[in-house]
Amino acid sequence: LKSQMEKSLELLGMPNARFKLELSKSAEFRANGKDELSFLLSANKGTDYGALKKVASGGELSRIMLVIKSILAQYENLPTMMFDEIDTGVSGEISNRMGEIMQQMSGTMQVFSITHLPQVASKGRYQFKVYKEEGAEGTSTHIKQLSTDERVRELAEMLGGKSLSESALAHAKELLQ
Repeated sequence: LKSQMEKSLELLGMPNARFKLELSKSAEFRANGKDELSFLLSANKGTDYGALKKVASGGELSRIMLVIKSILAQYENLPTMMFDEIDTGVSGEISNRMGEIMQQMSGTMQVFSITHLPQVASKGRYQFKVYKEEGAEGTSTHIKQLSTDERVRELAEMLGGKSLSESALAHAKELLQ
């Protein structure tokens, strides 16, 4: 498991990440016994191990969480996996690779991903847009499945903003192929 995690993180731009799991006994009994499991991480070459929650950046935590979930999904018969902005703090090629991991997972389960990154959104078989509308009575939230043309426009907006350029539209089409 440890080597599988490290290999996956190398693909996600963390080539020198190393994990260590520490098992210790707590002084008192807890809901699941007396064992305490700590995840330790050395994210960069030459750095000491530290508690994952203290030493990992937001982007590193995103990548580590995706790797852990993708590995666990190989051993558990899960019908659905949901990711809510799992790609926070990453961009470019790393987000593309994260999208590929989620796409691979979708071969054996249903995967939902809430994202603001076009590289991730483009990997889905379907894409929905969640949006809010304000009216006299208040604000309401809506969801809409996007057609292929709507996906191109939405991805282009994710790439370049509301004013759609030809290059953003071309890039969006390329992402969907």
